[in-house]
Amino acid sequence: MSLGDLTKQFAKEAIRGSAKDVMDSLRPPELAGIADAITGNKPAAQVSSDNFGATIVSQIQAMQKALKDDDELVVLINTGIETLRVLDIYLPSWRVAVLTGIDTEKTVTRLVCAVERLELTCKIMKVPAEAKATQVRIIVPKA
Repeated sequence: MSLGDLTKQFAKEAIRGSAKDVMDSLRPPELAGIADAITGNKPAAQVSSDNFGATIVSQIQAMQKALKDDDELVVLINTGIETLRVLDIYLPSWRVAVLTGIDTEKTVTRLVCAVERLELTCKIMKVPAEAKATQVRIIVPKA
């Protein structure tokens, strides 16, 4: 199998149905009503473009919503020292994030940082037959 074929296969597996939901969430607000009228979908909640925390939360929620039963969204963050698998995202305010996850040694670790500095890697992965799919738990500030 050539590198090109392998890349195409990875891309197909990574995208698998979540592309539409992600693209819908990126659609400008003025076009959302038109597309929803055509497709018959209810409009998604709009997020202010300057609110990074709300934008990140809505993207992760859109990706999780589009998952099939045998898939799970794996969210990773590289801290420079290690890579954590994120299990919980807590935003005490829209500008600060507290990420709780596990490292490669299965140690529970928390990362506190400004939302503007978050760089998350999201992967859609198959759940092993004997395991149960997990979702990233998200807690946001009250309105």
